[in-house]
Amino acid sequence: MLDLNELGKGAMPAITSAVGAALAEASGVCLESQGHEQGVALTVRGYHNNCYAMAWPCITEQSRSAWNDPENATEHGAVGIAILVAKKITGYEIIRQSWKGTGFDYWMGKATDEGFANKAGLEISGIRKGDDRTIKNRIRQKIQQTDRTEDSNLQIYVIVVEFGTPVAEVKKK
Repeated sequence: MLDLNELGKGAMPAITSAVGAALAEASGVCLESQGHEQGVALTVRGYHNNCYAMAWPCITEQSRSAWNDPENATEHGAVGIAILVAKKITGYEIIRQSWKGTGFDYWMGKATDEGFANKAGLEISGIRKGDDRTIKNRIRQKIQQTDRTEDSNLQIYVIVVEFGTPVAEVKKK
């Protein structure tokens, strides 16, 4: 089970309850815009292969109005799903948002580690509706974007979430 409502509990070091609830809501708006209902299976493929039933907050007309910009909703909705997928497959949590120019969106590590334990980087992208070719192209673009971290020996994960199917493509660099 991939319960997006968990994001609103503020249990990750760098995801406050307010931010998490907003990400979960954006995910739900995107999923429902594609005709999905609670319990729809998210196919995770690539580095890790599995299917997870999904749950998200109740989506209202107010939610849809708040996330009316499709690009903004898709970006934030993909983040919500990707950080939960990343936690499931790596055991790492979001420790800190990354600065622009680093080549990835978030630093990941173990919440129990002392200090800033930057074990891995996570780059996320979202597609509201696309085919396999579109997803593969986006993965390629995002892998290329993370090239600036090659000298760091940092583990990099790229997750592209496509809401139409829904699918999350995961690549480890």
